[in-house]
Amino acid sequence: MSPASDFQAAFEAHLASRLDEAERGYRDTLEHHPHHVDALHLLGVVLSARDAWIEAEALIRRAIALKDDPHFYANLADLLVRRRRTQEAEAACRHAIAIDANCSLAHFHLAEALKDSRAEEAEAAYRRAAELDPRLLAARNNLGTLLMSQNRLAEAIAVFRGALDIDGTYIHALYNLGMALLRSVRLDEAQALFRRALAVQPDHRDALHNLATALKLAGRYGEAETLYRQTLALAPDFADARFNLGVLLLTQGRFEEGWSHAEARYAPQRRPKDVPPPADTPMWQGESLEGKSLVLWHEQGYGDCVQFARYAPLLKALGVRHLTLMCPAPLKPLIETIEGVDDVKTHSGEVGRHDYWTYPLSLPLRFRTTLDTIPAALPYLHALPARVERWREHLTTPDAPGLKVGLVWKGFAENQHDATRSLPGLAPLAPLWAVPGVSFFSLQKGQGEQEAAAPPARQPIVHLGAAIEDFADTAAIIAQLDLLISVDTAAAHVAGALGKPCWLMLPRDWTDWRWLLERDDSPWYPRVMRLFRQSDTRDWSDVAERMADALRRWRA
Repeated sequence: MSPASDFQAAFEAHLASRLDEAERGYRDTLEHHPHHVDALHLLGVVLSARDAWIEAEALIRRAIALKDDPHFYANLADLLVRRRRTQEAEAACRHAIAIDANCSLAHFHLAEALKDSRAEEAEAAYRRAAELDPRLLAARNNLGTLLMSQNRLAEAIAVFRGALDIDGTYIHALYNLGMALLRSVRLDEAQALFRRALAVQPDHRDALHNLATALKLAGRYGEAETLYRQTLALAPDFADARFNLGVLLLTQGRFEEGWSHAEARYAPQRRPKDVPPPADTPMWQGESLEGKSLVLWHEQGYGDCVQFARYAPLLKALGVRHLTLMCPAPLKPLIETIEGVDDVKTHSGEVGRHDYWTYPLSLPLRFRTTLDTIPAALPYLHALPARVERWREHLTTPDAPGLKVGLVWKGFAENQHDATRSLPGLAPLAPLWAVPGVSFFSLQKGQGEQEAAAPPARQPIVHLGAAIEDFADTAAIIAQLDLLISVDTAAAHVAGALGKPCWLMLPRDWTDWRWLLERDDSPWYPRVMRLFRQSDTRDWSDVAERMADALRRWRA
């Protein structure tokens, strides 16, 4: 076979994704014609796809030395992006565009190089690539994922639909459109897209997994559990599916089964924590703690730290000689009030050598906690007397008669489900203002604080958030209130841990597992926590109406 026919056969095999055959053909071509520029380039592309980085890069650069071709630079940029050499990739793309401004692949890989650092420029490059080559579906798909990362869900949905208008079986757009619809809580549509994706690729584990999640959110718990288990049968090491199965079981109160699955939250496949636990200290797996030292290594949010600090006395009862709890600095003065903790640290560098470490959320597994055995003696945290005195004058003004009710209507903005758990503003709480003999105090810190400082007309509220420095201040305020009304955020856990009445406003969608199903109380905070759940209308004003009625009955 001649070098020309060797190359043509290799190229046809490449187009058909028969990469072994393509590689052999390109190598045969180069054996007879070492300077065959297209064979050099395409053999580099094949090897790049196989992560044979060094030889692939050398081959593509040899091709570039022979021919200043924009596609050669674009494919070199693809390799460099995947090697995380993004500055070099950007330079290669810009050189390709200088040669041919209409090279769609160069615009696409430029977007890939920029997406993590210059999102606006990346978006423009994706759009240009899709405009130049409408069938470059990866440009549309990756533009959609970029928009999703910015929570621009409606725009992302439109982009994914545009890709599917061109190719209705394009698996990446099918799956990602399903994800955008799921995040938009358009559950029936999300289910339909995941099923379409599975019809194209029956072993698509992520589509199966998120179909289960869509069913869970729709309240179809049995079907969701079946699909989570099917996903794990397909991919036993898929930590996200195991964790979400655990969350589903915990939501149903099936703690005995759920805790072990929930440990998958820290499987190696999932993203690592910002502060990893000490590598030279063993994780406690239930061994005897008599005379041992143990550190509770902080995980997740402020509220989790408050909720699971309750296990400290139980650890002491197992004979722990020295118990250290690590937590974020704003929690330290409050957490120091809990019985059983010998030391509280706020930075990993402050934590000395211990015999064992464990995550607080792993303690229910170690103690085999069930609904009936939750350690729920209240209070287990206490307001500091000096802080109580500091805040007393703010809560005893002549303008604050009657019941004193605190308000927190927004949580941490970076929470992935904040759009559903936080109220859009104070307006939905308007029914509360009509209850006579009640004074309202805002504990809002961060988002929502500006609205509290200048509330709309006929929404009387005393703004305290600006002067709150840490959770010891939050606790001192709550200790002097009659009631806290809050969304699902850390302040609610502080109220519960103090043994103070708290009315918790819960969303219809993405309700956290710890509040279980349908209940209007919490076994984690018995007798003090009352749950007000959104109805299917997802209307916070309806929740406020029910709370206003309850507040009137309390006043009566």
